[in-house]
Amino acid sequence: MNTQNEKLYVSVKTGDPSSIGLLGLAMVTLVASSQKLGFTNDLSFILPWAIFLGGIAQLFASVLDFKKENAFGGTAFGAYGFFWLGVAMSWMMKLGMFGAEVTSKIDARQLGVAFLGYLIFSIFMTLGATRTNKVLFFIFVAVDFLLIGLTGSALGFMPEPMHQLAAWSELVVAILSFYLSGALILNMQFGYEFLWIGKPIHCFEKK
Repeated sequence: MNTQNEKLYVSVKTGDPSSIGLLGLAMVTLVASSQKLGFTNDLSFILPWAIFLGGIAQLFASVLDFKKENAFGGTAFGAYGFFWLGVAMSWMMKLGMFGAEVTSKIDARQLGVAFLGYLIFSIFMTLGATRTNKVLFFIFVAVDFLLIGLTGSALGFMPEPMHQLAAWSELVVAILSFYLSGALILNMQFGYEFLWIGKPIHCFEKK
């Protein structure tokens, strides 16, 4: 008696998670830049936004992007989501939440090395962003400058100019991320390009 094995494939459709991920990035960078620029003080009230918007919202978007087989979006949101969770924990250590002994042994240069690692990663992602849209590409460029500023400041290389570079770059990241988050959801809602986002930049096409 012959038996036939049949495979059943189930397709699960999900909405584009980019808007919620970008909103998370926009919120955390807006609040964090306000502290760097001196508009607000201290770190305590930045922590919730770093954890929930910068971390969890972007990780949520990452999971959904991977389910949509969007490796670029999943990797970007996942990497930067974990980045903000790491930064949040670093701030907790600095604020003494893990005890005075941990705080006393902090070496900010180690954080600078971590920022450098993310800068290397971000440069690769910036090249990949040329295949998405122009606004997202500009966001990645601003993230690159933010990480350059954070790295230099943490490593003690021209700390004040680097701090200012990080602060203003972070504000640019926030503004552009708010714009792209809104543009993506409105363009999808209205069914046409209601807000400009720009076409991919074809500068690395194979000839």
